[in-house]
Amino acid sequence: MLETVAIKAVEQNEKVLVDLAKKIWEHPETAYNEVKACEWTAEVLRNAGFEVEVGYADLPTAIKATWGKGHPIIGFLGEYDALPGMSQKVCTVKDPVEAGAPGQGCGHNLLGVACLGGALGMKAELEATGKEGTVVYYGCPAEEALTGKTFMARNGAFVDLDLALSWHGGSVTGMNNGSSNGLNSAIFHFHGVTAHAGGDPHNGRSALDAVELMDVGANYLREHVTSDVRIHYVIKEGGTAPNIVPDKASVWYYVRAMSREAIEDTYNRLVKVAEGAAHMTETKLEIEFLGGCYNTLNPVMLTTLTHDTMEEIAMPQWTQEELDFADTLNKKSQQYEAVKASGMLEKGPLCTFVTPVMNRDGYGSTDVGDVQHIVPCVQVMTATCNLAAPGHSWQITACAGMSIGMKGMIYGAKVMAATAMKLVEDPKLVEEAKAEFAKQMNGKTYKCPIPKEIPVPQPQK
Repeated sequence: MLETVAIKAVEQNEKVLVDLAKKIWEHPETAYNEVKACEWTAEVLRNAGFEVEVGYADLPTAIKATWGKGHPIIGFLGEYDALPGMSQKVCTVKDPVEAGAPGQGCGHNLLGVACLGGALGMKAELEATGKEGTVVYYGCPAEEALTGKTFMARNGAFVDLDLALSWHGGSVTGMNNGSSNGLNSAIFHFHGVTAHAGGDPHNGRSALDAVELMDVGANYLREHVTSDVRIHYVIKEGGTAPNIVPDKASVWYYVRAMSREAIEDTYNRLVKVAEGAAHMTETKLEIEFLGGCYNTLNPVMLTTLTHDTMEEIAMPQWTQEELDFADTLNKKSQQYEAVKASGMLEKGPLCTFVTPVMNRDGYGSTDVGDVQHIVPCVQVMTATCNLAAPGHSWQITACAGMSIGMKGMIYGAKVMAATAMKLVEDPKLVEEAKAEFAKQMNGKTYKCPIPKEIPVPQPQK
């Protein structure tokens, strides 16, 4: 097994890293409200000798921490935001710490800390060897809003990097060459005229009718888009009482696709649907564009390098208590039978090996895609939860607060630290990654999907 200064440094900092991850888990904060997580992460970085800027790129809870000099300049993309309504105790039944409160249902308490561990490992080996290189840790808010890194990019982040490393916990340990969808997010507000719905309906102009007609139009639009496109919505406001014609109604839409071009095309068609609904109901339409992000790219060379590194590092050893915990969670998952039928559970309830490199597209989204359209950037995944855990679930929150999640986090930090040092030691690998990136971009340059006039969301007190 691979034993390097970088890997040993992660092991030496394990208590600091686990303590930080537990604190963030115990104090979950939603997108753009990660005040404590930002403060605690910045403190660890300062204590480790990094030059730390909090409020980086005009985002109050963003961090840029730098150590070293010269090239390669390698960025680590940390996150720490929680999900609304995902509060959960460390137990095998659904039992929130506080009903309706946020929780780490995507394991971002681990995500930010694993990347911090990777940065500490790279720094330690650069110090020990005297090699040239610069470590940059980014604390990235609001990945769950899919706009944190996008706002950071709009304000100049990431452009100075040679390449970037990212990590996410999941049910398996392995790398994927597939892509995931980019996204536009917008709220459509309709303004009508109130009236008595029974006695005076002819004088009313229903904003709710406009929302419903827009939703019907959007559902017909689904038949005439490419298979990668996803359109989904929630009605945010629909009136106050059945006997009052609603003068205000709002619907929030996501439009996803595998390219910015397809996103923009579908979104523009959706806007026309909204305009049509407004015309039909004689209401006024106001569009509140919240943001967007890019699809992910598949950096084949970096993916292969990271996969090889994974196989060289000892994987976590699960205790019987952890295996029993995961087994119980698996059996309570709505996708247990499907996962069991796939054969994934034959070797146990938790992942115990590095999977072959996958080529599987996903239809969710992440703002890591924006960074991947600025510099070569790879995303590592290691097992931090039971194999049958659904995404964004109480099961993931439970695992993220205990040893299962912590072990996967430390392993992920080791993988990133060791991969970073391979890039430092062989400049040809960096050039190869850049050449592949240039080929993938094919002359295109990153254009931020969030217009300058849209302000950065601020922490809510």
